[in-house]
Amino acid sequence: MVPDIHAVAARPVVSVVVPAYNEADVLPEFHRRLASVLDAVDGACEMIYVDDGSTDSSLGVMHDIASRDARAVVVALSRNFGKEAAMTAGLEHASGEAVIVIDADLQDPPEEIPAMLAQWREGADMVLMQRSSRAGESWFKQWTARRFYRVMDRLGEIDVPGDVGDFRLLSRRAVDAVRQLRERTRFMKGLYSWVGFRQVILRYERDARHAGETKWNYWRLWNFAIEGITSFSTAPLKIASYAGFAVAFGAFLFGAKVLLKTMFFGDPVQGFTTLVTVVLFLGGVQLMALGVIGEYLGRVFVEVKRRPLYIIESVRRGPGD
Repeated sequence: MVPDIHAVAARPVVSVVVPAYNEADVLPEFHRRLASVLDAVDGACEMIYVDDGSTDSSLGVMHDIASRDARAVVVALSRNFGKEAAMTAGLEHASGEAVIVIDADLQDPPEEIPAMLAQWREGADMVLMQRSSRAGESWFKQWTARRFYRVMDRLGEIDVPGDVGDFRLLSRRAVDAVRQLRERTRFMKGLYSWVGFRQVILRYERDARHAGETKWNYWRLWNFAIEGITSFSTAPLKIASYAGFAVAFGAFLFGAKVLLKTMFFGDPVQGFTTLVTVVLFLGGVQLMALGVIGEYLGRVFVEVKRRPLYIIESVRRGPGD
């Protein structure tokens, strides 16, 4: 059961959710810049720092921040559940009328928050921050990111805007809608798009990481892409079916050719290489189809166990709370 944390006396106007994993080197500077921005915001604000089972001193840094800033809330998860779960925990503890999700690595500048709030006050339920540049990222990572969004656009059942990450603003009703989605395999960008509501896109320059190293290697990005596609599209299953029909039809034609050749021209022993190639090809297609089915079956297996999305070890609020 999600804790009801909205029954507070004075609901903040703005909540900022900051999921972090091993970001001790950058958290002090991030908080300094974020606090400076929120100081100029009209109305009460809160900062929800979510420690996703960090193995460095990130949690201690967060506790130090909370001891000095009454607006800070530290939610510590019992282990590393992954960024999607950490963001979910932050959204479920955010009580603001507008909720902003931002990474702690300072690639997404907190100074863009006033522009996001201006769009929210004009009626937008979601303000999506679209990268016009991706400083500090290799050309290969940028190319694969573009290809992923193109594939999602073609195969997905919902529209996931390209070059839009987790840096975004959600209205209270949008957050409440996302909170109702309890699936275990979570592709948050897809969930945000699925709930709908009025969306506005703002472009910004993405900076290089301020300190530390990215936690997203190519293997994790590959698995993340598979989760995104299989979470919001059944197209891979259809492709496997179409491939099976195509191969079966080709095999039928080939069999007819062999039969006719035998009937009219005899059947000298030959074609061993062709036979091996065909067998290997058919075996590969079958394994590919089984792999696609396995991806979806694995997600069903995870869902039916109904385990919680995350487990909280502790929640610490700033002085005076």
